[in-house]
Amino acid sequence: MHFSDATSPVDRFYCKRGGFIPDYEFNPTTFGILPLAVEGTEPDHLLTLDLVQKALEDAGVFQKNTSLEKTGIVIGKGNYTGPGATRAIEIVRTGEQISSLLQELLPQVSSADIEKVKHAFQERKGRFAADTAMGLIPNLVASLVANRFDLGGVAFTVDAACASALIAVDHAVQELQRGRSDMMIAGGVHTGQNAAFWSIFAQLGAMSRQEQIKPFSIDADGLLIGEGCGFVVLKRLEDAVRDQDKIYAVIKGVGVSSDGNGTSVMSPSVKVS
Repeated sequence: MHFSDATSPVDRFYCKRGGFIPDYEFNPTTFGILPLAVEGTEPDHLLTLDLVQKALEDAGVFQKNTSLEKTGIVIGKGNYTGPGATRAIEIVRTGEQISSLLQELLPQVSSADIEKVKHAFQERKGRFAADTAMGLIPNLVASLVANRFDLGGVAFTVDAACASALIAVDHAVQELQRGRSDMMIAGGVHTGQNAAFWSIFAQLGAMSRQEQIKPFSIDADGLLIGEGCGFVVLKRLEDAVRDQDKIYAVIKGVGVSSDGNGTSVMSPSVKVS
């Protein structure tokens, strides 16, 4: 692994390639969210809401008017600071730091003028108010989904780095095995593409200097950071067959299902985009 030069600027990156989710349109009123609050909400919260709705639609939940009283959600998600929280930090902390720095370097500038500079900086960073605060807490995205879709089961996030989505599915399967839930939503979301996030990996020298990923190759020299979000809807196989659900795949485990092949899970899902 190549470590970056300690003297290199922290805002310059040697790798410019990555995987990015294209622009998409989000209708906040569909989920009872004020359009004014969207600007301050983390993008992964909005993506999750949108894709969970699509997954439930694909599973026929709304068409069949299926009860969600025993439905839960587990989301694989890194608890890093997203762009929304970064903006809030800059508004609160960086604005004050700018004021202190100006007072120190330019003592001849009046306090009133320095205050104007701080307020101008904060206004250009966007809104940060009570109606945006909820959408900035990383581990509350599952709670947001549970609230908007009135889910009665468990709702939490797990962070296992690159394995987060797989661990989320594993936890969801356990909920079904234990009988605490009759349906589970599981998946992962990652949209950490702000400059600070990239700077961390650049300083570690973890990103590929060839700007290519080469798994299992002797020529591999690092990773490329990518975005992604996707969810599946899971049920016990016997329940899915009984309900005449659309079945895309079966996850075999250690339990016993109706056909003797082990605990199984039905996953009507949406394509990962």
